[in-house]
Amino acid sequence: MKLNRLKVKSTFFLILITFNHLSFSQDNIPISVGANQLNEYLTEIINLDVGVIANSTSRIRNNKKSIHLIDSLLKLNINVKKVFSPEHGFRGEADAGEKIKNSIDLKTGLEIISLYGSNRKPSDEQLKDLDILVFDIQDVGARFYTYISTLHYVMEAAAKNNLKLIILDRPNPNAHYVDGPVLNMEFKSFIGMHPVPIVHGLTIGEYAMMINNEGWLENGVKCNIKVVPVNNYKRSVIYNLPIKPSPNLPNKKSINLYPSLCLFERTSVSIGRGTNLQFQIIGTPYWTNKKFSFTPKSMPGAKYPKHINKKCFGENLSETPLLSEINLSWIIKAYNNSSNKKMFFKKGFNKLAGNQKLQEQITNGISEKDIKLSWQKNLNNFKKIRSKYLIYD
Repeated sequence: MKLNRLKVKSTFFLILITFNHLSFSQDNIPISVGANQLNEYLTEIINLDVGVIANSTSRIRNNKKSIHLIDSLLKLNINVKKVFSPEHGFRGEADAGEKIKNSIDLKTGLEIISLYGSNRKPSDEQLKDLDILVFDIQDVGARFYTYISTLHYVMEAAAKNNLKLIILDRPNPNAHYVDGPVLNMEFKSFIGMHPVPIVHGLTIGEYAMMINNEGWLENGVKCNIKVVPVNNYKRSVIYNLPIKPSPNLPNKKSINLYPSLCLFERTSVSIGRGTNLQFQIIGTPYWTNKKFSFTPKSMPGAKYPKHINKKCFGENLSETPLLSEINLSWIIKAYNNSSNKKMFFKKGFNKLAGNQKLQEQITNGISEKDIKLSWQKNLNNFKKIRSKYLIYD
């Protein structure tokens, strides 16, 4: 049953006053994420049955108070019918790649529908009782981070079912650069669905506009989207996330190193899953000439880490200066130091890289400089496309 519009509006204005000063911090410059711009989207969902695509990052927050988007909408008497969650689940605790089942949120009683595993796109049945969708998930700006793939499928499903999609934008902590090989669509997968480089330099709202207007949805369909932008945001200023976006990206250093170190995921080298320095260290049990060591253990977010319970030797990269480009020197050096080069690259590496060429270049001894030169033509073409969708300076 629809709620009384006047009652919802009066509640809205009371809570809007409460949340008016809630903001994140960007190097002491107050910014306000899309979810905080209640006046920009609340009137569009009043009296409608709403589906929300959200996870643990979908929060409105300042230094003193934090509230989840779902809780804030329910307090406003918005009729949230169900929640869709991406990889890692609604609470953000599942392993990378772990299958997630549908469930009921214990706090709110809402149905939680997983969009990771066999059901990556909302079905017609799951959407039939909804009037509108709201998407609010923190991305980190890398092609193989699967939240943008979830966004793609949500847009396709919304377009098919004639549902408007409101995207509550958030800053990209890796927005200060664009780098990496552009995906060869022969290697399209859930960890790379679009012809973009590893680091695309777009917020998730900007990325949605690019998906829509470049005709990347199935059969070139268009989704009716509205992007609620971030206030006072500049991509040139590094944004420090107040909440970890997934279990193995615990801090700003791991997020900055992620685009460079994720390539190790499909190699014989550990990147620290099962430790407290995820995506900040590299090592294997076989680099015994290295002084630095760590032992991966089973832990929340990394139940079965690579080289579990084995002492690994390698490098601690946590003091690396801020990266403004992808660093290939680590993976090149790791391959060159490998005692069994035939076993270094694992199945799936080419999907992470977005092509077959990078693996061949590394095995053939091509320098980092020359590898990066081979990216430039496609990178420059992508930057021209990207420029059409920039909301922020």
